[in-house]
Amino acid sequence: MMYKMYIILWKNLLLKSNPFSERIKKEFSNAKLFFCYVYYINSTIFKTHTMNRLLLIILFAFGGIIYGQNMNNSSLQEIIQKNADTVGGVTGNWKFLYKEIPMLCVTDETNNRMRIISPITESSNLDKDLLLDSMTANFHSALDVKYAISNGILWSVYIHPLKELSSEQVESAMSQVYYAAKTFGTTFSSTELIFGGATQEKPKEEIKEEILKKF
Repeated sequence: MMYKMYIILWKNLLLKSNPFSERIKKEFSNAKLFFCYVYYINSTIFKTHTMNRLLLIILFAFGGIIYGQNMNNSSLQEIIQKNADTVGGVTGNWKFLYKEIPMLCVTDETNNRMRIISPITESSNLDKDLLLDSMTANFHSALDVKYAISNGILWSVYIHPLKELSSEQVESAMSQVYYAAKTFGTTFSSTELIFGGATQEKPKEEIKEEILKKF
């Protein structure tokens, strides 16, 4: 019964000349409506059982992609609160602790951007070897996270378009930012796995105390 209601709604609202026009894409991003509409078209025009089964498989997969591309500040905050130890700050500019590591999450909904960052040390503490190892790690073992310097501080940084994020990607981003910050000076890796590279094993110095106080 539910899918028939969706079909009726689509029949009344669709543009007859071009059912996949920009107007439809803008006004109807709900995967269930899209699924029911295409299933209806296939059933009434093609009337083939094999085609229907294939279409169902494709649309279920496509529907998952649609639902994974609607991230906003409200949803992002829920994910952060679920995974972080403590959360502060304001919407779009959160400060939080993740496994006792300080992090910031900054978003810009207007321009569809977000980043999760964690301070590691002041850039003045870095010698040439650490800088070289950091750049090497950005290619080999930091994966979705990068080491970057801004305002005199070395950060573990994850940057991504906001709307296209899935919940799993946000959780992975928090984890990778954590590991990249924690392993700086040793394995320079954003995961528990090491994927090679020319990084050199070094004892990690305790150089974050002053930054943690500022944070």
